[in-house]
Formats: sequence, structure tokens, C-alpha cells
Amino acid sequence: MEIVSFRTPGLGDQTYLLVHEGQGVLVDPQRDIDRFLDTAAERDVDLRFVLETHLHNDYVSGAEQAALRTGAQLVLPAAAAPAYPHTPAFHLEDIKGGHGLSLRPIHTPGHTPEHTSYLVLIDGEPVAVFSGGSLLVASAGRPDLLGPARARSLARLQYGSLHRLAGLPRGVELLPTHGEGSFCTATGAGRFTSTVGDEIDTNPLLAVGGPEEFADRLLAAPMPIPAFYRHMGPANTLGVPPMPALAVPELDLDRLPEAAHVVDIRPRATMAAGHLPGSLGIELSADFGSWTGWLLPHGEPIALVAERGQDVAEAVTQLARIGADAVTGVVYDLTDRATAHFPALNLAEFTRRAAADREQVLDVRMPGEHAAAALAGAVHRFLPDLLTGGIPAELDRDRPVFVACGSGRRAAIAATVLLREGYRPVVLDGAGVPDLISALDA
Repeated sequence: MEIVSFRTPGLGDQTYLLVHEGQGVLVDPQRDIDRFLDTAAERDVDLRFVLETHLHNDYVSGAEQAALRTGAQLVLPAAAAPAYPHTPAFHLEDIKGGHGLSLRPIHTPGHTPEHTSYLVLIDGEPVAVFSGGSLLVASAGRPDLLGPARARSLARLQYGSLHRLAGLPRGVELLPTHGEGSFCTATGAGRFTSTVGDEIDTNPLLAVGGPEEFADRLLAAPMPIPAFYRHMGPANTLGVPPMPALAVPELDLDRLPEAAHVVDIRPRATMAAGHLPGSLGIELSADFGSWTGWLLPHGEPIALVAERGQDVAEAVTQLARIGADAVTGVVYDLTDRATAHFPALNLAEFTRRAAADREQVLDVRMPGEHAAAALAGAVHRFLPDLLTGGIPAELDRDRPVFVACGSGRRAAIAATVLLREGYRPVVLDGAGVPDLISALDA
């Protein structure tokens, strides 16, 4: 048996292709399925099953389309009841493959009510478990993504599910979908895979005394929930079309679609030196799609601004993974156009200027980051809240706003928001608030 893993860093997720005696099992695929199917074809694998552990909240699934493309059997938790043909997975009712391969569904509710893990057996011996968003490496899947009213009930169920999986043989390989970088983890997840025995020995959540204490632990300080998450569950329940075309037309600035949100994906130093007034600057990196989906209204048209040679297809792919299919095109040339700009300073220069009398600092990190290392005197407003809740009233438009985060990436995005509201941002680039605290204390 071979397990091929596919990491999607911007979502913090992992997809798996199990290969056994020429037959394949694909688990929790994202929408861009070509990378999985190409790997199966390269290994001359007959894809027999496509498994979903749950109706995903963080991305559009490619499971239905993968099954349609290959003729594989699509398997979802029995309680998921999606609106498209599938085989329901019932608790402990084995799904038989060939050459001694069996898949045993284990109902593990908590992350979602229908959540199901799949134990892999070869000739009757358990060898691996696909745990989805249940037992994770050093963590567990969040129970609060379906809303606060159900969070505590799901957290109690998650306690039982973790201990159900911990009852498997110690040598069973643990293959979770969610991991480091995912907003679906309740606490900071570590490595991507593990074993049941390692988690019994080291996972702090398995040491919690009971379901109520466990629920208290998971719900004490939940991370923010990206805005696009609310659209993923319904999409995965109803089914989604195949990936959109990755090639988008080049746009003339004079003919930009009137309703389109303009997103500048160029490197942030380039964007800081000059970008279209009113555009949102989100440089292209692994989490570009997640930030764009969090900050813009879901489903509305988007026009990109890029440098020639940038991987625009990667930007379109990341957006399609979260169902943002309305990319109208890309602008490459800003020559002779009036542009907005802001200073992006290194730590020493930022510290010197921010330490001056009457300067105001805006911290746009997550609430948990701010709680762990707060900068005295700074105004805190998490980046997405700048768009939903507005600019903090205590910030003065007539003075520069010194913006910091953990590295400069979110601060640069925030700067483009501040600029279009008439503020004068100055960004700390290449360093974060903890570095700034140390520099100011030195």
C-alpha cells in the first residue's frame, strides 16, 4: 500500500490518494482535481473510490467531479445526504475493494454532525485511518463552524469521536485532512500526519478529563471564521460544476467591468509604489484565495491586476477552490495612470518614525495574536473587520497611520483599505508586532 499526499498550503489541507495493487482511493479532494487524477494516471491506477469525510466548510469539493470523470464510486457519510448520486457510508459497514482492501466507516461527529472517518484494512488488518476533521495531529477539528448554537453540542461529540479513534491500534497511521494553517483546527495543529500511538502519547486534547471540560477547552478562544466558509457547506451539499477556465482575458483599464472588484496581486513592494486607487492589494501567495474570499463579497465579479509573467492561472485556481468563479480578466499595464501609494518601511525606520510623539499605530493581526503580544498604545482591529466594521474611530485621518501585522502581508492589504477611506498608511514590512515590541523596548 502507498499513500500519496497532496498539500494545499493556502487552505491548510491535505488530500490523499491510497494506492493498493493497482486500485486507488481518493480522499477529500479539492475542486482542482487534475493534479490528483494525473498522479493516478501516472501510476496506472484504477480509481475505485472517492471518499469524503464530511461536507467541507473551507473549500469547494472536487469529489463529485472526480467520480464522474473516472467512474469511481463516490462515498459520503450517510447523514450528509447531498443532492447528487453517491454511496452512503454507514458506521462500521465495510466497503469492499479488491486484493484484500476494505474501508470501514467510523462515525466521528464533532467537526460536523455527519463527519465520518475511514479505517483502511488490508487483509483484515487495520493500517491507516483517514480522520478528516476529527482527530488531528496535536489538535482536533473545530466544532463551532456551524454556528454558536450548536458548537457546544458538537464539541461534546468531538470528545467522544477523538477517543473512539484513539481506541484503534497504536500503529495505525493517522491521515487527517485539516492541519497546520487551516482555520478548521481548534488549536494549532502540528505535523501533517501521525500515528494513533503518537497522538495518544502527545495530543493534549486526548488528556482532557471529560466532554464538558473538553468543550470548555475548544470553545474558550475560537479563531475567527473566514467569511467565505458560510458558502462552502451549501455548495458542497448541492454540488458544483467543474473548474472554470484558468485562462482569463487581458482587460483594458478603460473597459473594466463596472461592478468588478479590482484585486492587485503584484508583489506588495510593487503595489505599495503605485496601484489603482480603490483596488484591494493582495499579493499572490499560497493564501491569496483565502484572503480574497474573506475580504470580498462572495460570488461578485473580480478583475485582477498583475505583472506580466505572474502566474495568473494560480490566482484563478485558488479563487475557484472557494467557488469564486467570476474572474472577468486581468490588467497588466498601469502606465501613465494615476496611482495610489504608501510607504513600506523596514523595522528600524518604522520604529524610529512610529516612536515619534503623537504617532498612531494600527495592529491588524488576529485576536489571538494580539492577546499573546499586545503593543501598548496601538489600536487593534483584525484585518477583515476593517471592511465589515469600518476603520476604528480613534484613528485620525490627518496623521499617518502606522500599520503592522506579523510580517507585513496583512498590513499591506490593510493599507489599501485605509487609502481608499482617505487615511495615510505607513506599513511595517518584513517584520511583525512582536519585533516592533522588542525594538521599542530596546
